[in-house]
Amino acid sequence: MLRTLTLTTFFALMAAAVSAQMQFWQNEWPDTDFSKTSVDFSEIMSGGPPKDGIPSLASVTFVPVAGTEIPGREPVITIEMAGQTPRAYPVRYLTWHEIANDVIGDVPVAVTFCPLCNSGIVFDRRLNGETLSFGVTGKLRFSDMVMFDRETESWWQQFTGEAIVGELTGQKLTVVVSWTESMEEFAGRNPQGMLMAEPTGYRRAYGANPYAGYDGSETPFLYRGEEPPFGIQPLSRVVKVGNRAWPLGRLAEAGIIEEAGFRLIWSEGMASALDTREIAKGREVGNIRVFDASGNPVGHDVVFAFAFHAFAPDGEWMLGE
Repeated sequence: MLRTLTLTTFFALMAAAVSAQMQFWQNEWPDTDFSKTSVDFSEIMSGGPPKDGIPSLASVTFVPVAGTEIPGREPVITIEMAGQTPRAYPVRYLTWHEIANDVIGDVPVAVTFCPLCNSGIVFDRRLNGETLSFGVTGKLRFSDMVMFDRETESWWQQFTGEAIVGELTGQKLTVVVSWTESMEEFAGRNPQGMLMAEPTGYRRAYGANPYAGYDGSETPFLYRGEEPPFGIQPLSRVVKVGNRAWPLGRLAEAGIIEEAGFRLIWSEGMASALDTREIAKGREVGNIRVFDASGNPVGHDVVFAFAFHAFAPDGEWMLGE
């Protein structure tokens, strides 16, 4: 009887806490339709900053990659779209803004980076004939950034590109092929490429890592979820290609892995953006490229293992055993 009462009280307190949280969110987000959601609201929490507390970039400008002063080991998110000049988006800027809204040719894109998951993903901003513009809610789910679109104020999961709260719940953005590599790798392959210019109007220590030492932690920040299987450390990196994940340590040791119709290649030269205070001095992570059987570049992401497991619980772990 005591156990039953204790459990009843616990669930009542949980329900009351979620109700109070919902009331606060509805006051903070009056234009978001909270009657529509695909997730449990208890999984969403504040990461600290309020709405737009981390300022996304409504637009960006570019400079020629030639002559850049950004250190060669620093990571950039690369987009090489057919018929367009290749573009690189330095993580030194995205760490502080998390989303850059841009247009490449006639394709509006959102270049996103969640430091807590180390996930850098690019999305096509077009949906149902409309173009969306994205900002940062300041909320987290499984330690991953929750974005919002300014048109309907629906909330979107960055890791999956799916709307999880609001009018557009259940809708999914199209992923644009991209990858993260070192500034040196991008510039060497694309001497005529374009580099996202330093944002103006913000007082930020670009080139510094506000999450110093994070990728050496044992526990993800504000993460409430299962740890990865097979004894894989939560904050170890994996190469995510679709629903598969290759441990970065395995790829780094092998240099080249050919499996499941893909060719994964590791090479030295890129620093972790989440290690030392100065990004350029971060520990070696390496450049990773993925190609299909025809030699075409394949979009992929190098993320923390806990995030892959949280959002792809039935995903395939490519352990090579």
